[in-house]
Amino acid sequence: MKSDNHYEVAFDAYLRQRGAAVVPVVEARRSYIDVSEVKSPDFIVVGPCDAKLVVDVKGRKFPGVGKGGKSRNIWQNWCEREDVESLIRWQGKFGDGFRGVLAFVYDLAHHIELPNRTPDVFVFRGRVYLLRGVFVTDYRARMRTRSPRWGTVHLATDDFRTLVKPISHFLAPPPDVIELTAEAALG
Repeated sequence: MKSDNHYEVAFDAYLRQRGAAVVPVVEARRSYIDVSEVKSPDFIVVGPCDAKLVVDVKGRKFPGVGKGGKSRNIWQNWCEREDVESLIRWQGKFGDGFRGVLAFVYDLAHHIELPNRTPDVFVFRGRVYLLRGVFVTDYRARMRTRSPRWGTVHLATDDFRTLVKPISHFLAPPPDVIELTAEAALG
């Protein structure tokens, strides 16, 4: 985690407020898995319901700015291909139950109004954030090259709408745990 990155600081505060155990990863140097160098994640998270996540935060403004400085009401979801591949590797290295998540933390312009009860809107230090995420394995399955030169990838708008979830979704217990709990309660 970079302490001067307001997106990552807000994400950390959100997780702590939700009761998650959070390990911010200091990114001053590269990390290694076995003998190969790999990009570090931003956070290792154990949710209040034992969700196990390895997270890379992608901070974006909404609305974004397109070519020529024109405002664009698009939920940008691009990242570097290396971000995706590194998260896949960390997920595997941490082992059973850990899932990689690309967290898209949107800094909303003051004029943006969201419907009441929109999940995971987080006000922090005078900014309003919308926190969303995609499992990295799902992202990789549908990602497209955005810029070969810069090594960036993205999801088509329809794919992003299908896969993106509020961050709280990733902190919840998996569906099979919910079902087992309900069965136990019914006896």
